[in-house]
Amino acid sequence: MKKNNFLALFFITLSTLMFEIVMTRFFSLVMFYHFAFLIISIAMFGLTFGAILVYLLPRLFITEKVQRMMSLCSLLFAITIVASFLFQLLVIPLIAQRGQENTALFFTYAVLSIPFTFSGITVCLALTKFPSVLSRMYAADLTGAAMGCLGLIAVLAITDAPTAVFIIAALAAIGSYLFANGKNLSKAAAFTACVLLLFSTAHSILVHQQKSLLSPRWIKGRIASRPLYEKWNTFSRIAVSGDPLSKELYNELIITIDDTAATPILKYSGDDNEIKFLKADVVNIAHFLRPHSSALIIGPGGGRDVLSAVAFKQRQITAVEINGDILDAVNNRFGDFSGHLDRLPELKFVNDEARSFVARTPERFNIIQTSFIDTWAATAAGAMVFTENSLYTVEAWQLFLNRLAPDGIVTFSRWYHRELPAEMYRLTAVAAAALKRNGIDDPSGNILVLRRRYGGKDVIDDTGVLLVGKRPFTSEELSVIDQLSPYLHFDVIFSSQKSADSIFTQIAQGKSPDLIPGLTLNITPSVDDKPFFFFMLKVKDFLTLKSFDQGMQTANTKAVSIMIVLLFTVLGLSFFCLMVPLFLTHKGQSLKGSGSFFVFFAAIGLGFMFIEISQMQRLILFLGHPVYGLSIVLFSLLVSSGLGSLFTDRYIADFRRHLFFSAWLIAALAVTGLLTVPVLSVFQSSSNLVRFLISILILLPAGFLMGMQFPFGMKIALSRQGAISPWLWGINGAASVCASVLAMVIALVFGISTTFWMGFVFYLVAFFIVARK
Repeated sequence: MKKNNFLALFFITLSTLMFEIVMTRFFSLVMFYHFAFLIISIAMFGLTFGAILVYLLPRLFITEKVQRMMSLCSLLFAITIVASFLFQLLVIPLIAQRGQENTALFFTYAVLSIPFTFSGITVCLALTKFPSVLSRMYAADLTGAAMGCLGLIAVLAITDAPTAVFIIAALAAIGSYLFANGKNLSKAAAFTACVLLLFSTAHSILVHQQKSLLSPRWIKGRIASRPLYEKWNTFSRIAVSGDPLSKELYNELIITIDDTAATPILKYSGDDNEIKFLKADVVNIAHFLRPHSSALIIGPGGGRDVLSAVAFKQRQITAVEINGDILDAVNNRFGDFSGHLDRLPELKFVNDEARSFVARTPERFNIIQTSFIDTWAATAAGAMVFTENSLYTVEAWQLFLNRLAPDGIVTFSRWYHRELPAEMYRLTAVAAAALKRNGIDDPSGNILVLRRRYGGKDVIDDTGVLLVGKRPFTSEELSVIDQLSPYLHFDVIFSSQKSADSIFTQIAQGKSPDLIPGLTLNITPSVDDKPFFFFMLKVKDFLTLKSFDQGMQTANTKAVSIMIVLLFTVLGLSFFCLMVPLFLTHKGQSLKGSGSFFVFFAAIGLGFMFIEISQMQRLILFLGHPVYGLSIVLFSLLVSSGLGSLFTDRYIADFRRHLFFSAWLIAALAVTGLLTVPVLSVFQSSSNLVRFLISILILLPAGFLMGMQFPFGMKIALSRQGAISPWLWGINGAASVCASVLAMVIALVFGISTTFWMGFVFYLVAFFIVARK
């Protein structure tokens, strides 16, 4: 064995995790960021299939060939990283343009599985063919994987996601070079690494010059034009388009976040005439009710809401934006166009996650304004639009209300569908529930619903504005609203004095939406445990793939069909590529007495993924972004589970000791399930660093004990029925792959807590199987 094997394995697992995470960023642009769960499934499938190939083809992986095969598979891993990405970039759009979205999804899954399969072969060989150095191999494996979770953040700080793919492939080629024990493979790996690194360097220069050769053009079902400016980070890909040299009075540039969430940069040179038209926009009506006050703008984007507050001469304006690259684009790169808003004395920009900032700040605001946040960034693409958004839950609204001055107002603007304004219904239900939790028995006096109607019968989406006061709106304030109605061209849909929609009346009075007859969509208030605000299908329609027209948000209700296709794709690939080969190659050996092992390995595969997915969804809310949730969960569980696996190396196949640690696991999971939500609540106002550390501490104990289950179980199985080990690998891998989708479905329908406790139940099943032994 080469001494370089440890470092080589480090590079392979480093590149594997980086590739997994960078594709979540890519899918966020071309599809939707919840395909992070699809990437987990793809990675698990590929890695498991690779490990099974090692068992199915023993003659190919004999001891004499192991070193060469690790180098060869590592090199193929590097090559197929690039090939599969280019297939996704160039070929998948051709399939999708023909209207074959389901076929495109299938090939996306199948092709992206190939590099992970080669990685799985390499890792399996490294961890099974050198038993004398197993502990150090595990350490290299875990260190590489853990660093991969963090390394991508650094890479995306200097280049874009497509170039990052080539950097990752170069790292895999370096791993191949370190594994190689022959001149030909060494030269091939070194050549490949050098070519990829040179290309990455050259292309990074082009990226900084806004001349990228790999910028995606087929995005969310349409061909996108080349932007004026483009920047990638772990949050998004922002693009700026328009003509900054235009002489039009009301010129604007458009920032798009992941291509579909649009926010304008208005031309402003300090002349109030340039922005006076903003006073005629109904989304800014709160400024008429609270002039010369303190305003908090959540998600200012290109600065339209900020300039609205400036136009109304508000004395203090705080704008909280999570995406630092947007702030840089507005205030620096296009600062001359926007008027360098950050230099205005009454205005303060804060680069932070909004809910965390609101929880942490001691300030009290007269206005908290949010306009169309996540309208498209989190709900576009006609795909898996089940947004766990931390701003649209009852708990978040309680926090907003508590940060208001005594006469403060929270104002949210959303689309208002004329036939069935489900988003506005649900948003009103969230506000009413938050008011009731804050001790207001009849919240209807604190709620106003307005609608700005646009002309034309073909237009089905209007602008809806929800105003929620900390105290009830007075008759004088309602009179001001009525007076502004013809000037701002809006209708009062609901107030304490009148209502044009009885459903809004019942919701605003605090009546449970479940008790309101005639509603075809689910508008119950979204909470932190079920934070999928934009998913409104009822379960009966979810199962029958029934959808409803919701105008600009129709993608939300149609998304279920995509998830069902994904579920069947996962089940089909798992069965035919994992289970069928094992069944055909078990060579007739007796499987009598193996049932309990099969159930055990299926249970721990399901349990691990259910725990991982549920904790990831919780931490997305806590940390403020899915990339952080994915990175922290993977980093923590990989490190802690790997340490748990290493810990078992000192023990032989001892089922009593296995039972002892299994009992501790059940206890740890129970404590984690009971304490996670309260702990996250206590620390939600902490800094990013503190929240990162808290997240890691929550995951470590259970992760350490979960990591013991597979090696303990495998040792016992091998000591009794060693021939069934391929079946155990296959069953565990197939269960993990399927669970990556099933866990999301359960969270969507029943809640994140239910998903976690389902994982707990699976581990409880495994515990009882161990106890019976």
